Amino acid sequence: MRVLNADQMREADRQTIEELGIPSMVLMENAGRQVVAAMEAAFAELADARVAVLCGHGNNGGDGFVVARVLWQRGTDVQVYLVGAVAGVAGDARANLEILGRLGLSAIEIGSDQDWDLHGTEVLRSDIVVDALFGTGLRTPMTGLRETIADDLNASGVPVVAVDLPSGLSADAAFPIGPAINATLTVTLAAPKMPLMLPPAEEICGSVMVADIGIPRMVIDRIPGPRVERLTHEELRRLVRDRDPGAHKGSFGHALIVAGSRGKTGAAHLAAEAALRSGAGLVTVATPASCVAIVAALGACYMTEPLEETVEGAVAARAADCVLAGAQGVIAVGPGLGTAPDQRAFVRALLQRATVPLVLDADALTVLADDTGVLKGTPERPVVVTPHPGEMARLLGTTAADVQQRRLDVARDFARAHGVYVVLKGQRTLVATPEGVVFINPTGNPGMATGGSGDVLTGVVAGWLAQGLPPADACTLAVYLHGAAGDLAASDVGEVAMTAGDVLSQLGEAVLELTAREQREQPGA
Repeated sequence: MRVLNADQMREADRQTIEELGIPSMVLMENAGRQVVAAMEAAFAELADARVAVLCGHGNNGGDGFVVARVLWQRGTDVQVYLVGAVAGVAGDARANLEILGRLGLSAIEIGSDQDWDLHGTEVLRSDIVVDALFGTGLRTPMTGLRETIADDLNASGVPVVAVDLPSGLSADAAFPIGPAINATLTVTLAAPKMPLMLPPAEEICGSVMVADIGIPRMVIDRIPGPRVERLTHEELRRLVRDRDPGAHKGSFGHALIVAGSRGKTGAAHLAAEAALRSGAGLVTVATPASCVAIVAALGACYMTEPLEETVEGAVAARAADCVLAGAQGVIAVGPGLGTAPDQRAFVRALLQRATVPLVLDADALTVLADDTGVLKGTPERPVVVTPHPGEMARLLGTTAADVQQRRLDVARDFARAHGVYVVLKGQRTLVATPEGVVFINPTGNPGMATGGSGDVLTGVVAGWLAQGLPPADACTLAVYLHGAAGDLAASDVGEVAMTAGDVLSQLGEAVLELTAREQREQPGA
């Protein structure tokens, strides 16, 4: 599902109105009615509620006027408040405001602090407030009267329904640009917007519903500019195909997991088991020779391959020859590998000589922090990197705080610059492609912030790559299922007690939940 910024949303409106001939009044009417439909679904007692609709001068205010009219026509006790002067309302918004007047539902003007002192109490005593002040039109922080209204609303605790965006947020930013109204429900129009999908802004948006107002999907898909997509259940479930009854283990690929060192054998096990539970037909763990017995004892379903090692019990640089000779499907390297010069030389050798897809995580990224020039992917030999913010900061020579402030741009820019697929882990994990497309993952929870969770994700990515999925599909499916497994684990053991093993154990259930709807829809199911 495509995520639009402010300019892209305006262009979608323009194409729909000017090129397709759908009148803007129709879009505004649809928007208002969809907001009311969402309110009816969210509030069981809406018919008996007192609703205050706060409107601005622009089209978002026009949407609010339609909301007020539809609620009034359905018998709801509704009052309209125009923050500003009636004289400033123009176009379609003006037409809908005048319709309200002809129906006998006048808008109360709030143009000053004194007006708010007089009428604010009425607003704050309402059962529900509809925020139709700005929508996607805001470019600068709210100040003065509008800031006061936002502060008072937030302090009151009254449920707020935001039209398109909570006022105070910019459609172009994941961080609030200033004071903002905290919404209980946001009904966003035609397509989701950036602050609704990414932290920290998403945390003040409440439940989010995307409303169809009549802008065709084909228009949204062809809008130029940055391409950001939110992963959806419906799109991802089509990537998991039914298995051929005549298939064998070789049909589903081979994942070679290069991981582990003395004291860090668990990382290798978690990645290998995750690759198996993601459907890879064969999985081999290549690990230092002294670690083989431990890794083999942890899991009976994968194979092991001993590698030459350093005196510290980590993979030696010369072991690259063995790994490259045995690689048949995909190589995942990094979990528990170590960060000494030998491991750096080992990872460099894989990047320079491997002919199969590579997944680099954890220590395999850390050892490249001062040598990112070697990190190059090609269409023939794709490379996936799966950093957390700290690892990405080391690759860029910056701080984790800076990465967090610019997550989407950081992931997209790095993917383009190096021709790699970036899986930037964290709250709302991002997948960025070499072409500059960024996908936002909606699954996952804070309980997954536990040692080994990233190792599981490495194995999941490798497992789907081994089965022949294109890299973008393998990465997006992997992050979605990894997060979904974490959500299932949270419902089972809670976020506090969750371990990486809990996430691993729920991968199968996550796949079943993803595919269950499609199976029910099949004839005879």
